[in-house]
Amino acid sequence: MEPNTYITITRQYGSGGKEVSSLVADKLSLRRYDRKIISLAAAEAGLSTDFDALLERSYNSPENCLGNLGDYAYERVPEHNRMYIEQAKVILAIAKQGSAVFLGRCADYILKEQPNTYSFFIYADDKFRLARSKDHYGNRTLKELDGEDKNRKRYYSYYTGQTWGDPKNYDLMVNTSHISLETAADLIINYVTLRQAAQTVAQ
Repeated sequence: MEPNTYITITRQYGSGGKEVSSLVADKLSLRRYDRKIISLAAAEAGLSTDFDALLERSYNSPENCLGNLGDYAYERVPEHNRMYIEQAKVILAIAKQGSAVFLGRCADYILKEQPNTYSFFIYADDKFRLARSKDHYGNRTLKELDGEDKNRKRYYSYYTGQTWGDPKNYDLMVNTSHISLETAADLIINYVTLRQAAQTVAQ
């Protein structure tokens, strides 16, 4: 694999995307970054170190908190924007240190101009997601799972101007409903390997 290769994984809630990102990182012996980026960004911005609160606020954007907070929402807009800007800085700084796997946090958009960046979207059918929910997500309902995705879509759209889950924004869409998560990880690694081999031949 080429030096400074960046693999970004966006996932539908309940699809196993988090585990897939871990498998990819382990198989390639790469660093993996997900929610920890929030803490790093918050430290840079001088914001609260309450991780749960930071995680909740990280999905906020001005348009989705106005209805809940009214006029007070305007006081929070700068903090939301600072959080995203600092996350982007952290992601770019991490990328300068070498190859890595990124889970969520709009990393696909933030790194899209970097050479050797490959973006993947992990999704699954409702039956699979509900089955995983029983073992991994406290038996949450499909409505609750979809609610998490709604937050992700809104956040992604606000900060990138793109549509979360649109195939045009990713190199490959992977459906985990009928394959193992390890196979999904292998598909991602094989895709990157084939793409880089093709680029080498083209040169």
